[in-house]
Amino acid sequence: MATDDGLASAVPQTSVDAGKMTLLGHDLRAAVSDVIGGLRLIDQERLNDATRLQLERVRASGEILARLLEDGLAMMLGEDDFAATHPANLQMPRFLYDIEMRWSGRATENGLTFRVSASDDIPAVLTLDRIALERVLSNILSNAIKYTDKGAVTLDVAMAETGALRFTVTDQGPGFSDDALDRLFEFQGRPASAGKPGLGLGMHIAKNMTGRLGGEVIVENLPGGGARVSLVLPPDTWTIAAPYTAVELPDLSETRVLIADDNPTNQAIIGHMLAKMGAQYEIAQDGIEAIQWLERERFDLALIDIEMPRMTGIEVIRACRAGTGDCSKMPFIAITAYVLRANRDAIYTAGADAILAKPLAGLETFGRAIANVLLRQPGADTEPSQAVSERSEIDRDSFDRLMQIAGPEASRELLDRIFTDLRRTERGLIAGLAKSDPDALRAETHVLIALAGAVGATHLQALAQTLNIAAHRKDRTSFEMQGSQALAQLDRLIHFVAKERARRGDIE
Repeated sequence: MATDDGLASAVPQTSVDAGKMTLLGHDLRAAVSDVIGGLRLIDQERLNDATRLQLERVRASGEILARLLEDGLAMMLGEDDFAATHPANLQMPRFLYDIEMRWSGRATENGLTFRVSASDDIPAVLTLDRIALERVLSNILSNAIKYTDKGAVTLDVAMAETGALRFTVTDQGPGFSDDALDRLFEFQGRPASAGKPGLGLGMHIAKNMTGRLGGEVIVENLPGGGARVSLVLPPDTWTIAAPYTAVELPDLSETRVLIADDNPTNQAIIGHMLAKMGAQYEIAQDGIEAIQWLERERFDLALIDIEMPRMTGIEVIRACRAGTGDCSKMPFIAITAYVLRANRDAIYTAGADAILAKPLAGLETFGRAIANVLLRQPGADTEPSQAVSERSEIDRDSFDRLMQIAGPEASRELLDRIFTDLRRTERGLIAGLAKSDPDALRAETHVLIALAGAVGATHLQALAQTLNIAAHRKDRTSFEMQGSQALAQLDRLIHFVAKERARRGDIE
């Protein structure tokens, strides 16, 4: 089966169907990216209130659809280690607003009212499994709206006396029959007498996802009629994230960016976000045109779509890295709907500095990724004012012993391998920090601990160990400070190894 520059073929496949699923996953992600991106580009100021409200509802549902798609593809394609199911920071005000946007439309269609309320003491930002939480609440709310013929459905969020976080859905329907209560969480457990269409999967899914969250679902009929379903999350199932502050977008007013993408919608989305940060940009329609731009003019950054006609993004990055022009050391951010580990490895091996997955996240995430890459330009020389004594950073005796063990003939090859591994790890760390991805950081720091220890970079080894522990704990508040320190030390080690390679080459 023909594939594009080894991306789909780089994925371990046990059958042709696996390869087809990989390609289907790419196309699904790209299509959802176009839908969400198109909604973001609509100028809502020109719309009336009713139309603007409907667009907000479609946007909220579309973003949930994108996360559910990631969850499903992760399971089918074996992406569980980087799946969207990992705990992430959840901004509660925005989350509840999206819930209200999504379900108020459904309630209105059924002649009902829908209200969301939250107590003042709930944390502003939580770290938990967002996908699971959305699926639990979606199925409970869907069930409540389906069985309520008139009146109201409400969602109340509050802190229990035990310190648990409690989501309570109350409806004014008929309540649960005894037969329904007996089989409520069974697969296809809806009683034949239910009187409503469906298989009875909703509460079964809610129960299953509640287990994934580490909480419990409590179901009760109310004395005056109606039902109340509560999702209770004990305090040990979630953590309070650092107080949320809007991320300061980078000032790109003096930055020139090349956008290489054959999709007009993606071009418009990326261009719109870059313009918000003041960047000047040019657009290449395919890989050949991207190379022509890069050979003809100077850019500070390139955003390269991996799937392009005539010349793929990987081929563009690889060609630039192999040359001697300005683009050989210029930062590249790859944009792709392929997110399997093997795909990422192929992209980083080609020379990319970071990867952004489709559908593209919001402006803040996009800006943070660009800022991180621009601050860590590959190949940039350390300023004299930042120079640190090799003796304080590298245990020279340990390094020399390693070279002696390898011997004169093999030491050069060993240094080449160490240099390559360090650069690859640096790219992985930058990408992991840009996404605040604990699993990526855990994997990269695991490699870095061994590399730093082997060459006697004890300070870097200690930093990598500290960052690895933070990644295991999913302590995102520690990532930025510890990550920047580790990257600074890693940069010094890379330059040290580069000098050793050059010195030993001169000796030979």
